Amino acid sequence: MRIFKAGTAYFLWVFATGFVLGVVRELWLAPQLGARAAELAEMPVMLLVVVLAARWTTRRFALPPTPAVWLGAGGFAVGWLLLAEIALVLGLRGMSLADYLAGRDPVAGAAYAISLLLMAAMPWLLGRWAGRR
Repeated sequence: MRIFKAGTAYFLWVFATGFVLGVVRELWLAPQLGARAAELAEMPVMLLVVVLAARWTTRRFALPPTPAVWLGAGGFAVGWLLLAEIALVLGLRGMSLADYLAGRDPVAGAAYAISLLLMAAMPWLLGRWAGRR
């Protein structure tokens, strides 16, 4: 149950920040820079948020220092994030999932996929790094 709670908290931190940054991106950055550049400009900020949220989560929930636990929490967080994104795409934008995926910029979409993998792995990566110190 602790892994589920940790993954949910991790998701909430990343999602809340991403939601705010997404509004900024869509309303101010994208019209000025274009959609691809705006999404790519947001990525480093979100990566920092992922690192900080993963660090906070693993400490706050005192997750046991095992790869399965760390990857489980990261996996739950990414699962929640994908569910939320699909719900928002289908609900707010009124698009089908196929239309949404077809309309993604290939470069920004690939960067997003890599960021999801990093988000899933971040608790484990931070745990490994801390273990080596």
